Amino acid sequence: MKPDLAPMIDRLRAAGEPTRLRILALLRERDLSVGELVQVLSQSQPRLSHHLKVLTGAGLVERMPEGSFVFYRAATRGDGRAFLDSLFAQIPQVVATLKRDADQLEEVSALRAASAETFFSGIAGNWDTIRSLHYPNEAIERALLELAGQGPFERVIDFGTGTGRMLVLFAPLAREAEGIDLSHHMLTVARANLEQAGISGARVRQGDVTSVPFESNSADLVIIHQVLHFMDAPGKVIAEASRVLKPGGHLLVVDFAAHDLEFLRTEHGHHRLGMRDDNMAAWASEADLDLAEPRSFAPPDASSPGLVVNIWVAEKQAAPEEAKA
Repeated sequence: MKPDLAPMIDRLRAAGEPTRLRILALLRERDLSVGELVQVLSQSQPRLSHHLKVLTGAGLVERMPEGSFVFYRAATRGDGRAFLDSLFAQIPQVVATLKRDADQLEEVSALRAASAETFFSGIAGNWDTIRSLHYPNEAIERALLELAGQGPFERVIDFGTGTGRMLVLFAPLAREAEGIDLSHHMLTVARANLEQAGISGARVRQGDVTSVPFESNSADLVIIHQVLHFMDAPGKVIAEASRVLKPGGHLLVVDFAAHDLEFLRTEHGHHRLGMRDDNMAAWASEADLDLAEPRSFAPPDASSPGLVVNIWVAEKQAAPEEAKA
């Protein structure tokens, strides 16, 4: 049977147009909305939307709806990724047009950072209140890195990425890192933080942590940081993390131990007042995860009452046929 050349021809036709090549170069740097591309390229939204439709149809660009926004990114895997890697390897590093676009992109990123700062300043008081009740974040982060191991990791996924802090922490240890969150506003904060930290190997997208858009058995590390206490059904999140993990992969869960600070429910939107150890054990067992005893961090002495922070580590069990091999 002769190989089907149609997909390759579609990719060549899609990329072989000046504006579309410029779009691809920008999307290889970071995820962008149509509006942001309009600002960088100074072309009309209908025209750029047409180009993006062609690139998406050729498998060179991924389309990611995010509320009333749609973000686009260059293909991250498969034939589309291989094609783009080969194409841009043949383009000189200094091309005047692409350099101008890159400079303009930095200006757009500065606007994104300002928008993120405006949003975050509005909720900073809530974050400060909760931070004062538990062990310092810096020490907890050091423990997370220790428990995760030195890496390198092939793929890290952060469930409920929020500000993107876990991606900033773990992306330098991973070939690929991605975060997911339902909130468009928080994703704006995360994108700005990643750009400010100079993290190029991490991306974020909108989605539900109980049904993530990632392949099964595709990650060697999944992180769920201060997310479960907001969830109606934490067990579903644990099960979804297990589905995404490769056999032998690890799950890191950071959350509060069970407590009775009712104001966190009424004033801060916490659905659960911490995580009980027996519940965590049951959810892990149902998800074919081997759960270790948590590492606990007592609240500051000056905080009374305070919050105990736990880090749970779980390993995904190998499938029966793999265990026999």
